[in-house]
Amino acid sequence: MPLVYSPDNTPEVRTWQPFELGFKSERTYENAYIEEEFWIDLKGPNFSKRVYGFWNGKQDFVVRLTAPSAGAWTWRSGAKSNDTGLANKSGSFEAVAWSEAELAENPNRRGIVRAGKNPHSLEYADGTPFFLVGDTWWSVPTFRFPLPDGTSGDELGPQSTIVDYVQFRKDQGFNSVALITAMPCWDNDGHANNLFDEDGACVRNAWALPSGSAMPMHNEGGRPFEFPGKVPGFEDVVPDYDRVNPQFFKILDQKMDILFDMGFVPFVEVARRDTGPMWQKHHDWPESYARFVQYIFARYQAHNTILSPIHFDFYEKTIPSRDYNEPCNLVVDRWGKPPFGTLLSANPGPSTLVNFGGPEECRWLDMHQIGNSREHYAYWYLTEQFNAEPKLPALNGEPYYSGLDALGVSYPYGKPGNTPEDDMYVRSGMYGSLLSGGFAGYIYGCEGVWQSSVEPDSKVKMWDAFKWSSAQTVKHLRSFAMVRGNDFCNLIPNAEHLVPNRNGEPMGYEGWSYAAGNAEKSWFLVYFEANCADHIVMRGLKRQHAKYKATWFDPRTGEWRKESVELQVPASALLELPERPDNTLDWGLMLELIV
Repeated sequence: MPLVYSPDNTPEVRTWQPFELGFKSERTYENAYIEEEFWIDLKGPNFSKRVYGFWNGKQDFVVRLTAPSAGAWTWRSGAKSNDTGLANKSGSFEAVAWSEAELAENPNRRGIVRAGKNPHSLEYADGTPFFLVGDTWWSVPTFRFPLPDGTSGDELGPQSTIVDYVQFRKDQGFNSVALITAMPCWDNDGHANNLFDEDGACVRNAWALPSGSAMPMHNEGGRPFEFPGKVPGFEDVVPDYDRVNPQFFKILDQKMDILFDMGFVPFVEVARRDTGPMWQKHHDWPESYARFVQYIFARYQAHNTILSPIHFDFYEKTIPSRDYNEPCNLVVDRWGKPPFGTLLSANPGPSTLVNFGGPEECRWLDMHQIGNSREHYAYWYLTEQFNAEPKLPALNGEPYYSGLDALGVSYPYGKPGNTPEDDMYVRSGMYGSLLSGGFAGYIYGCEGVWQSSVEPDSKVKMWDAFKWSSAQTVKHLRSFAMVRGNDFCNLIPNAEHLVPNRNGEPMGYEGWSYAAGNAEKSWFLVYFEANCADHIVMRGLKRQHAKYKATWFDPRTGEWRKESVELQVPASALLELPERPDNTLDWGLMLELIV
């Protein structure tokens, strides 16, 4: 649980540990969420910023903060209304650093993740490299990931809690999950999962229950906004986006604390794209949407997260992607970026660069992603982002889902989950994305878990899908990438080193190969999907007659083979690569210059 202090009682705190200051307003509000604005001006070693708080129900206001450095800190509060319970309070505290042993217990104590010294990479605030290995749990805030209640068992099952699921993934080498804070229109309410108004604008685009209604997304605190809403004819479907329900987010607060304490860095998206049309049409756009983005940012700015103002996974059943730049730019222009250095990104379709544009259009983005264009033709978008300016970290946030059954319609390119063939398709997204420029990490997903299926008639229950074999091999991506520590971030993705590099259909996961090498051409990492061409040559090496050592990597076991092969670039400058151990399987390869 977070440390909660009153303004008059702030004892010693630890660096980078989230804590909060609680305030109570003197006045009452008709709607404090839109009427009041509240902050503290925080000063400490090499730090002087305004840190915004948020309304937390009734007359309660909270500011969440953390101390990036050890030493003496002071703060002074303010409020738009100058309410005497909120404004002109002041205080101080002393922050103490963690010991090396304590840092080893929880890497989140190293500080909020940021872009690394190499801007394509990630690191903790203390400079320790961070390679994100995530899972897709969009509905973390809801009842589908229960809080601990003492009923957990040794095996994952219907009784499992969020702690059980986090620990299970942590043991597999994961360090992140992706979640959406609000899917506010979704409920098993007797209406269809897909709804449109009389003009054809999307009212709701929800994942469907077998009954055809929407999967419910409430928790013990209710739903994220209050009803009735403002959309004519859909007042019981679309809530009032100008009336937030803090009780819902108090449940998410507890889950965010669990993630922090267990060493996870969640990717937190504010809202899903299907909220956009009715938000834009029936509320004060962009003000209303920007207000909610800032509310979520203020609520989780002290946790070690990567934040996103919009989950834009698809270009249909929403508003144009660049329409989101207006409220998102407004957030950073008015309130600034999160004060403790939290990166801002978004799940896109197909890429953040395509959806939101470069820095002249999109002033809020700190980290690129691709997503939801899952097949291997889409990995190229990571290379486009790698070459774009400014240089930013990037990853594939929504690749092929293990056992993917349907995305609205039946998915024709996958394999049944928990099979070797399916595991191999997952690895295409892992290694193909990495060597296309996704050096920040990778977010896994699997059927049953991405939509958190707990209903009795679900095809796959989430607690069963958690045990699928594909997740067991995700940790090996780090072993492949970090064979030379963080040097992989200096590689330059270029599949054209390999000839031929495409021996399969674009809408698939077989037959393509990928390569990335350093500028000196002394070190290359290569990945071959299953069923690549029998004979592949490599070009663009150091020079004619240069010698390289070739070492195979088995992505099923995460092991580099002990034996290596010496290769010499011929006068043609086209290096014949060694025969793969088994062309029906996928393989990694490393080339190291000898002389």
